[in-house]
Amino acid sequence: MKQAQELLRRFFLLLLLSLAAPPGEAAGGGGGGFLSPNYYHRSCPGVEKIVSDTVTSKQIANPTTAAGTLRLFFHDCFVTGCDASVLISKSSMLPSSLPERDSEINLSLPGDAFDAVVRAKAALELQCPGQVSCADILTLATRDLVSMLGGPYYAVALGRKDSLFSHASDADSFLPRTNMSASQLIHLFGTRGFSIQDMVALAGAHTVGFSHCKEFAGRIYNYQNKGWGVVDPQLDMRFAKALQRACANYLKDPTLSTFNDVMTPGRFDNIYYQNLQRGFGLLASDSMLMSDARTRPFVSRYASNQTVFFEDFAKAMQKISLYRVKTGQQGEVRRRCDSFNNI
Repeated sequence: MKQAQELLRRFFLLLLLSLAAPPGEAAGGGGGGFLSPNYYHRSCPGVEKIVSDTVTSKQIANPTTAAGTLRLFFHDCFVTGCDASVLISKSSMLPSSLPERDSEINLSLPGDAFDAVVRAKAALELQCPGQVSCADILTLATRDLVSMLGGPYYAVALGRKDSLFSHASDADSFLPRTNMSASQLIHLFGTRGFSIQDMVALAGAHTVGFSHCKEFAGRIYNYQNKGWGVVDPQLDMRFAKALQRACANYLKDPTLSTFNDVMTPGRFDNIYYQNLQRGFGLLASDSMLMSDARTRPFVSRYASNQTVFFEDFAKAMQKISLYRVKTGQQGEVRRRCDSFNNI
């Protein structure tokens, strides 16, 4: 029975892999490799426990690690695929080039998330040097940290290679912005093979973490340049007033931020969607999910049923984790996650 269940699990992972491949492109990218949940069975059999133990310790010491790692994972995968290109530091680049992590949109990525991956990589290099890619580490770390916060635990296919390039311009061009319209976001996700349902489910990641005041200041102080103090009508007025007080000095202190989910900020649950129904959507892109007729039904579904949200979130995370992965000769297993091997 257990063997049959394992075979079925592997079949669905391989099916997801083929579905996630861009049109006209093999899931493995034609590099002669493939992904499998048992990829490290011989080369590093303890990989999942080592990653889990490492990031668990990091999360206990720094409780913002989980939300930061989830954001780091998305910012990596959505640009050129889940290939750890976002982990490359400027020191690995030519003087005239900038890596993804130095793009404007990535400057606020939290250091604790990068550190969690670095620590897991160091632990794995001691146990099985040169075997586990940074891209796989980030994928596993994200899954484990989501689960730690009460979210779903889902199977992960492994065998990604780390990218051989990283360009800030890619992140600036491809990552979604908080001020995008519903149509712009739907189109952006659609060009990568993700449905409206996938997009709304992935937005549930905002049930944890925080956003800097500058990201939503235009909604609470001078909405659409209609005058100081004019608030976005999609916001609950009491919530908006509280945000105005919390962010009052954001121009002098750009580090000021608030929780994405003010009700249960440290727990992965479906309260984020219930907040949208109450007018507690922090970012414009959050509130848009409730106001647009194409996305509202999914908000309502997830707000009323956490189990359904968890199931759809897990499927969407599996799907994005397979987006344009590098295998075979398309990439490498880095010795250090912030540096290419040829440096």
